[in-house]
Amino acid sequence: MGLKGDFQTFINNLEPTNITDMETKVGEIAKKLNNYYYNLTGDTTSHMYIVGSVGRTTSIKGVSDLDILFDLPNEVYKKYDAYESNGQSALLQEVKNVLKVRYPNTDISGDGQVVVINFSNYTVELVPGFKQSDDRFKYPDTNKGGKWKYTDPLPEIEESKSTTDDTDGNFRYIANMLRAWKNKQGFKFGGLLIDTLTYNFLNSKTEYRNIGFDNYLEMTKELFKYLKGLNKEQSYWYALGSNQQVYNCDNGKFITKAKKAYEKIENLTEESSNINKELRKIFGSKFPKKSTTEARSLYSYNMDKHYYDTEQFIEDMFQVDIKYSLNIDCKVTQNGFMPRLLSFILENCMYLQPKKSLEFFISDIDNQIKGKYDIYWKVKNEGQVAKDRNCIRGQIKKHNTTKISEATDFKGEHYVECYIVQNDICVAMDRIDVPISNYQYIMG
Repeated sequence: MGLKGDFQTFINNLEPTNITDMETKVGEIAKKLNNYYYNLTGDTTSHMYIVGSVGRTTSIKGVSDLDILFDLPNEVYKKYDAYESNGQSALLQEVKNVLKVRYPNTDISGDGQVVVINFSNYTVELVPGFKQSDDRFKYPDTNKGGKWKYTDPLPEIEESKSTTDDTDGNFRYIANMLRAWKNKQGFKFGGLLIDTLTYNFLNSKTEYRNIGFDNYLEMTKELFKYLKGLNKEQSYWYALGSNQQVYNCDNGKFITKAKKAYEKIENLTEESSNINKELRKIFGSKFPKKSTTEARSLYSYNMDKHYYDTEQFIEDMFQVDIKYSLNIDCKVTQNGFMPRLLSFILENCMYLQPKKSLEFFISDIDNQIKGKYDIYWKVKNEGQVAKDRNCIRGQIKKHNTTKISEATDFKGEHYVECYIVQNDICVAMDRIDVPISNYQYIMG
């Protein structure tokens, strides 16, 4: 089928598989709230809105957040607005307690702007709101003593769905691809910002609005070229449909990542022997391998090249839905030499020499991560020497420690990755390359 078929398979592989279960849960929640606030027995649909990426139909397989909004009676607003102090917090606690009756054994909390319901394989974030005459919603914010804010998700949903129709599905497919890219590279990139920039891209590059999969390689190049040209200092963009301000993510890291992605593929064609390999590096294992449908097998032995393929992939072990930032670095030491950080060495385009001690460590982790989580590390040796010595490694291991130690031994372009796994979902990850010059390198 060629690259056209590979892109089509890639999009099919990104299709979410838990939407039906999510819709069932939403119906249960709506039923309970409609009964309590409106005396509507058995009503599973009224006053409830599925918003976020699921509502805009741009979510992908592995999505772990379901955003919903429930429209409460105006009398409830008047009650809690009359509180002398933080009626917003009291409202969240009331909604939490109503749902706790329905889900007595489920972890439910109410804080900030949402009621959070932690189910086994995804989290529901419920915003209790009050629909206004202009179809916006007023909702509670408990921070700084409590206040009311406004959100406008309905025109975003309408514009997303109509643009999907107007572009023969390409709006949704491209938004899906960017989510897969974000998860593979491991950086924060908010869903509404993804959809907004996808929308802007298709409006500025109208020649790609109604293309087929046979033009997806060229479109992908132009997509990353467009993203890398955006301003990292820009504070916000105006959301599709609503024109709400949607804020920059992680100081525009997505722009730096787009530049790297573009450089990987800008000179490649469909006939390039490594095209699928490079696209898999960008988008992950959901993009097909070239000319093969064989499943990956752990510890499979390559008979032609005489080495065991021991590499593991985080997306084969857990759901991957990157929501938080994570940064790792490495302290490089050797007797008689001043220690240096690997990030400094890489920034100055230098290579490591053999016989160095390496201490990889988490240098920064998002303070938005709440609760318990596990820390996994992956050490991968690459290059011909690693294959000749049958030592490519690449297994993913739970260390639950913020640092691991390795040592340089033989030449090659190697890397280390770190993953934060919470509730069996990989929610943060980072990677650092370890280039070794001269003759030797192995980590291990």
